[in-house]
Amino acid sequence: MVAGGDLNNNAPQRLGSDTEDARSPLLRRAGKDLLSLALMDARNQTLYWLSVYEASLASSGWRVPVRPDLSPPLWEAGHIGWFQEYWIGRHVQRQRGTACDPTGIRLASIESHADAWYDPSRVPHERRWTLDLPDLQRTKDYLATTLEITLDLLDATDGDGADLDAALYFHRLALFREDMLGERLASMAQTLGLAWRTRAGGGPSLPALPMHGSAAQRPPLTFAPMRWTLGLSRGEGFVFDNETLAHEIALPEFEIDSQAVTWAQYADFVEDGGYDEDRWWSAAGWQWVQREGRRVPRHVDQMRQGVLQNRFGTLVHVPMQQPVVHVSCYEAEAWCQWAGRRLPTEVEWEAAAHLGASRGFRWGEVWEWTANTFRPYPGFSPDPDRDYSQACFGTHRVLRGASFATSARCRHPKFRNFHRPERDDMFCGFRSCAA
Repeated sequence: MVAGGDLNNNAPQRLGSDTEDARSPLLRRAGKDLLSLALMDARNQTLYWLSVYEASLASSGWRVPVRPDLSPPLWEAGHIGWFQEYWIGRHVQRQRGTACDPTGIRLASIESHADAWYDPSRVPHERRWTLDLPDLQRTKDYLATTLEITLDLLDATDGDGADLDAALYFHRLALFREDMLGERLASMAQTLGLAWRTRAGGGPSLPALPMHGSAAQRPPLTFAPMRWTLGLSRGEGFVFDNETLAHEIALPEFEIDSQAVTWAQYADFVEDGGYDEDRWWSAAGWQWVQREGRRVPRHVDQMRQGVLQNRFGTLVHVPMQQPVVHVSCYEAEAWCQWAGRRLPTEVEWEAAAHLGASRGFRWGEVWEWTANTFRPYPGFSPDPDRDYSQACFGTHRVLRGASFATSARCRHPKFRNFHRPERDDMFCGFRSCAA
């Protein structure tokens, strides 16, 4: 439990003695009281990660390299405060939920330059390094005040049924977006080689390695032909726009790994010269290998006689039965081609995650690449935050599951993560299907 006192002195002191329920994956249907606890818990996680970055970067002016897989940490933190304020504190139609006018009139920000700093529609990624951002204390003050406003407005929310779901939509959205930020800050810390630590009395329970590393390899699972309902429909609690609409798909028989591909399995590909032969790679994948000079997965120092990988600034021996992590979609596809298998489609993954739980299907250690390009489901209509899904359709690939760094609140078998296929900075791996 992270006490409310871990926030700034002017932050709300409302957090109770137990936040287990506030970290439940059932938060998509959370009411006001539980949602309030969860929002404070998420903010404490954000502040924890800021302390990690402060310990390593404050003396150098918070500088990080200008790269697609990084972002100034103070921008990321300020943006999450801005996101809450923009869609809740300043949004006069917030209680209408997805039926609101996203371009409607808004109240002024408590930070006069907030939109110029933190609005991604105004600030392209590469410009974040050129901004004269507030310092750490001012950023913390902004986070504290925006959360106080958010919680006050949540407390004043009323209604029932569909009306209450609509009124709570933006509070739930802000919660999940902040949880996603927590994982992004974790993956950026890994990229930068920053050490994470658990504070006395609090801090994320983030392990340095994926869980279940010593588990025995389990045989693949076979599923008979079926009709599967992919996605979710409105009215099932909170849903992301790219998860809608629910639609039925005829799914032929398929065989899928019961767990993600391990280091032991992947090492065989490397030892067999997998990075040296273009026949295993797509054209785009082979170009990526040559451009990056990649011969092993990212952060790996050695793969002979065991795997040595840098984890949060420390070189560690990785148990061979742990899932391979920090591989791009190109690498996942190449391994499958070499092994005579293929990546699962997202409908195969989703059906197996639901139906295979009692048969040993395990997920949640690494995000898992799928065979699908990220596209809208039939009947898709964008939610008010137009920047979330639409810009990535057609260029990104779908990942399913969760990683060891994903908040429990975000672990949902219907959730669609998405990234460009060359990205290997996230905690991502894969499993395979029979070809």
